[in-house]
Amino acid sequence: MKTIIFQFLIIFIYSSSAEFSTEDCWALGFHKADLLCSSCDQLTKFELDDLLSHCKECCHRDEVNSTEKTYYKAVLEVCTCKFGAYPQIQAFIKSERPDKYPNLQIKYVRGLDPIIKMYDKDGHLQETVAIEKWNTDSVDEFLSTHLIKLSDDDFLRTNMV
Repeated sequence: MKTIIFQFLIIFIYSSSAEFSTEDCWALGFHKADLLCSSCDQLTKFELDDLLSHCKECCHRDEVNSTEKTYYKAVLEVCTCKFGAYPQIQAFIKSERPDKYPNLQIKYVRGLDPIIKMYDKDGHLQETVAIEKWNTDSVDEFLSTHLIKLSDDDFLRTNMV
């Protein structure tokens, strides 16, 4: 009899500490693959404390040491003949947004779909990103996240020696 109670107790403890399955989370209205635990903490701001425990069972821990790769220079390459197919990229290029990035170069290459090439400080190509499905905000956010911000006292940028 003691062993049956002990086994029942072990099963109860295990089941109460286990995370919900993907299907369980979906039934509760959470998408387990995309839910970060920091998002669950926001529920209390909206007085949704009843959802907090379920949210915590469905979330992924935020990466504490999450550092985005940053690059020294970016080159946005596109063909002007394809502006009609990519109006968002055209809108980005024609706007004031590229002026925020002194280490961004716009290069027109005949027949090329829009891409961004990311370079290190020595000018070596590190990454190429296809951006044909992006909108102007996506391009801007990508550059602000992954492009090193040059300081105003950078003598190479200002051509002052």
